[in-house]
Amino acid sequence: MRAHLTTPRPSRRPLRALSAVAVGASFVLVASACSKDEAPALSTATVARGDVAEVVDAPGTVQPRASAVVKSPAAGTVATLNVSDGQQVAAGDVLMTIDSPSAVSNLAQAKQADEDAAASGSSGSGSAKSASQVAAQQRKAAADAAARFSEAETQAQAIADPAARAAALAAVQSSRTQYQLLASQTQALVDQVNAGLGNLDTAVSSLGQAQRVQTRAAVSAAQATVDALVVKAPISGKVSLSATGGSGSANLPAGAEALLAGSGVSLPAAAAGSDSGAAGAPVLAQGAAVASGATVLNVIDASTLSLTADVDETDVLSVKPGIGADVNIDAVPGAKYHGTVTSIDPTPKGGGGSSVTYTVRLSYDGGTGGDGTPAATPLPGMSATVSLVVQEVDGVVEVPAAAVVRAGSDNGAKDSDTVWIVSGGKAERRAVTVGVRGETDVEITKGLDGGEEVVTEGAAGVKQGQQVS
Repeated sequence: MRAHLTTPRPSRRPLRALSAVAVGASFVLVASACSKDEAPALSTATVARGDVAEVVDAPGTVQPRASAVVKSPAAGTVATLNVSDGQQVAAGDVLMTIDSPSAVSNLAQAKQADEDAAASGSSGSGSAKSASQVAAQQRKAAADAAARFSEAETQAQAIADPAARAAALAAVQSSRTQYQLLASQTQALVDQVNAGLGNLDTAVSSLGQAQRVQTRAAVSAAQATVDALVVKAPISGKVSLSATGGSGSANLPAGAEALLAGSGVSLPAAAAGSDSGAAGAPVLAQGAAVASGATVLNVIDASTLSLTADVDETDVLSVKPGIGADVNIDAVPGAKYHGTVTSIDPTPKGGGGSSVTYTVRLSYDGGTGGDGTPAATPLPGMSATVSLVVQEVDGVVEVPAAAVVRAGSDNGAKDSDTVWIVSGGKAERRAVTVGVRGETDVEITKGLDGGEEVVTEGAAGVKQGQQVS
């Protein structure tokens, strides 16, 4: 909040027009402006009582109750597509299935590696004749494990369903931790063998157990990816099919062609698209190619709307939960919407240069159109201007903001708020105490009484004792 009043902050304005000042206003022409040596024109207003509101304006956005991005768990093609753009779905509904030969192949390879590790472990100590050989095998196993755990984690991250993704990631992390413990145990056994205190077969067995942990984790992750090829809705809501950007095949997300070419996936004719296709047709279609991790659709739950506003750091400390706001939706001109602050995010958002804003969250309380009927319900993502009423007082002594100027105190210690009152036709400076500061009107809590006359326009240039009327 800025204290300077001679130029009111553009981001603030009164909540409603204040009629009391307008009724009491009078305009006095002191001198003609035809000569540069003559005094400028002044205007005056009669001090009256009215309502003052301090409002902070901020850009806002309409938000849905929830939204979820659905990504392809692996490279492949859409085998079946069970939904259309804008269709309402329930959480758990099957949205599509994806045919991914690469995911199926990865699962087969992981299972084979696990079988090989099991067979190697059951062969006893025949694969290693010395502690140095066990140590060499352990180093190779560690390198293989790091690569496979990383691959398993990547596969788990691509799973669309949040619950399934979290479970897969937890399983990978658990297996990684278990592997690290067994690897440490194997190293300790090798050290004991080198010191002549341990048994080589025990060390080999421990190494085999560690390798099986890694291979089983790889199988689990690969299986989760294959299971995720049956794509289900993570939440209830309406489907929004992913759109492509830039040039390229109409049915492919941006950059998908290059990724698919690199993975050896061939593009079916249905995915190629053409310039002659119908305008506005869904981008995703049965047979379309998808890249691993590419967004294929979104599910948006707009059953309950809310609002967010990006409030400047200089104003955010004035905003408190529970205060009301007027909202103008850009897409619905003339309609007046309302909201109530529910929370203020403590994390700042950096803007251009040194600008910093904070996200203020508000409930959506509906609105009315210009004719007084209920206003159209906005859609998620629509832009808005949110006017937050940070302070409001009724029936108080008020003056136009232009009447209040900053001036040094008598002892020169600091600046103070002052006005020029008109007494006997001459201007006299008077110190006042300002309460709520609106953009066009301010509350005076001390120093003025109703019925007194103050200079408004031109007040900054008035001199003590200057003739006003």
